[in-house]
Amino acid sequence: MSVADPGIIIEENLPRDGLQNEQVLFSVRERAALIEALVGCGLRRIQIGSFVNPARVPQMAGTEEVFGLLKQREHVIYSALVLNRKGMERAAGCGIGHVSIFVSVSETHSRRNAGCSVDEAMSGALTLIGLAKGMGVTVQAGVMNAFGCHFEGAVAPGRVLEMIGRFAGEGADEINLADTSGLANPAQVESLIPAVRSMTELPLALHLHDTFGFGIANAHAAWRVGVRRFDASCGGLGGCPFIPGASGNLPTEDLAWFFESMGISTGVDLGCAVELVMELERKLGRRLPGRLAHTGYRQFCGGLGSE
Repeated sequence: MSVADPGIIIEENLPRDGLQNEQVLFSVRERAALIEALVGCGLRRIQIGSFVNPARVPQMAGTEEVFGLLKQREHVIYSALVLNRKGMERAAGCGIGHVSIFVSVSETHSRRNAGCSVDEAMSGALTLIGLAKGMGVTVQAGVMNAFGCHFEGAVAPGRVLEMIGRFAGEGADEINLADTSGLANPAQVESLIPAVRSMTELPLALHLHDTFGFGIANAHAAWRVGVRRFDASCGGLGGCPFIPGASGNLPTEDLAWFFESMGISTGVDLGCAVELVMELERKLGRRLPGRLAHTGYRQFCGGLGSE
């Protein structure tokens, strides 16, 4: 299977979700070099950052400059998170062709994360989708806490489906279900995804957190019902700062090895990804949650995932 058409597509979230809460700041050039290294590891979709107020999120300052330093490649999609009109204008102004827009289904999380109600956040998101489409920018629209909320518990699937229907109706190009609190289990995943598929044929991705160690099991469940796109972050960096105890994303290298071990291509060079994780650990001064880098992987992985 070619690099352009792997069996599984992993969207790398390290440069945005992975770094946004780190106390160790990466310079613009370091962030650009990190993204280029990710491309070298075979990642073909990379969220390079977010267009937010640098006073509030200094880790994401200079995202325009980061994008300007990147080599543009036909087979690589660079995306960014936008939260408001100013962010959307900044993204389009520097040439980003794909953005992500998320709304939480949880009232409590929405107010903590976005500072507004779910209805207000949804209204703003729909406006942003229309604005992006008018600028020729494609949009991934996502539902946070789609499988449950740390603060409010179970989430009614109907609420998630209603939000997806509104995103699709406004012209979103892709849908993402985010397990922001890490509460999803395989049975939920296998139930919700067919319901989403019954109402839209838009490309669907999952953003899975590994709070209780269910992340890989949930990815497998999603794959069993047809999902082929997953967000992940090298080393397992990331997590929502507004949810106590919510751990990071699925580690890219672990997710890639899981699928590769079953003979399912991801296009990811495992050795390259592990070396990148080790460099991150040296930079951050701590061991990261990902497992593959600490298991003597070479005797098991061999050349799998290498180009």
